[in-house]
Amino acid sequence: MSTEGTPVNIPQTALAALVDVFVQQGHPRQYAEAMATSIIFQTDLDLRNAQIANLLGWLKQEHNDIYPSALDVIGKTSEEFERRVQEG
Repeated sequence: MSTEGTPVNIPQTALAALVDVFVQQGHPRQYAEAMATSIIFQTDLDLRNAQIANLLGWLKQEHNDIYPSALDVIGKTSEEFERRVQEG
């Protein structure tokens, strides 16, 4: 939270700061925005992958009885996503 009591949008703040860094390095703003967006997006994907991996590891260790079901859910989610991508 910011000091004014309104929530801070961390991704937007990070994006703006990263764009500014790239512009200061001499990149045109248009390219700086694309570069920063790509970096923020990839970082978010990496975080989500780590979260899923940690959750699966915890399930396997602490709740082995539902671990196979969790793997099935992840597999079905991947299949559904791939199907939607192929359909456009």
